[in-house]
Amino acid sequence: MTRIDWIVMNRVISRVILTLVIFYGLILLVESLDTPRYEYLTRVGGIGFAVLGMVATSATWLIKGLPLIVLVGAVVGVVDLQSRRELTAIRSSGISIWRIVRAPALALLMGGLCITFGVESLITEANRLVEATLPGETSPFTPSEGFWLEQYGTDGQRYVVEAEHVTGPERQLQNVSIFLADGQKQGRIVAPTASLDKGAWLLPKATRYRAGEPAEPLVNYRIPTTTTRADLALKLTSTEDMTFYDLFRSLRAQISDPQLRDAALTRFLRLLSLPALLVGALFIAFAFTAGYRRAGGYGRAIVYAVLVGFVVFVITEMADRAGSAGTLDPMFAACGPAFVAVVIGVTVLLYREDGWA
Repeated sequence: MTRIDWIVMNRVISRVILTLVIFYGLILLVESLDTPRYEYLTRVGGIGFAVLGMVATSATWLIKGLPLIVLVGAVVGVVDLQSRRELTAIRSSGISIWRIVRAPALALLMGGLCITFGVESLITEANRLVEATLPGETSPFTPSEGFWLEQYGTDGQRYVVEAEHVTGPERQLQNVSIFLADGQKQGRIVAPTASLDKGAWLLPKATRYRAGEPAEPLVNYRIPTTTTRADLALKLTSTEDMTFYDLFRSLRAQISDPQLRDAALTRFLRLLSLPALLVGALFIAFAFTAGYRRAGGYGRAIVYAVLVGFVVFVITEMADRAGSAGTLDPMFAACGPAFVAVVIGVTVLLYREDGWA
């Protein structure tokens, strides 16, 4: 890496980091205003635990808006290079814009990979730890309130499972009621526990109730289901509460529910495409603010860059929701915004390099 690469990377990345710190501080300030939550976490685990809750929640919001924040920071960095006439001197020496943008692009690419494979998982785990203690919240592993699961047997028979709690890593259901399709003939099955075991719900001890008939005890009763362990894990939580590695394991476990599979795959691919989205934000920043201006006015260019970044952010959120709902292909929904950001930045840079603007 040359001296010029170090100068450009230092100017841009330092401004990006400064922008991230400022935005994170603002988000943290907003989170600190939730005093009931802070006081409850303090009673549960002390001041350190309450601070962890605020820090983790704020970091989650920061990652959601990371591409737009990186774009703003990159714009500030490029304008700083312009105001010092450093970018003009570099360009006058014959170095192309692609060589100039290389070092910060690699830095953001590496930073995005670190967030995808490490930082995001740590933040998600911290949020899990905090949210599990909040009253009225549903833990991804031990829901505190009853819930309902619509199930289908291998023969297509539909029934509904209702449970009060879920405990343990094996997702064992507690205080279970199973409402069969034909309630008059098949009745209702009640059991203290139920666990998912190779294509069926296993009820060690259960009781069947039919109208006008005495209760029928059942031992090691099995009722077929198409739900897999991966399906159950996703139904008991949200993809937003799963780490990158949890999503990977769930997808490898062959999720049978199409909607759950689309939601998990969309989030998984979105995390994978985050580094490319950050590089696209950098390209957009350079594309709109790296041009030479004799008068030094960059207000319009900054506004255009931020507007384009905001549009990309909105497209990213809309595509994420559409992909999770199954209305868009998960690959297109997750990777499309990153592709659009890179194409916009590269196209405008090529347009300016050719002397059209």
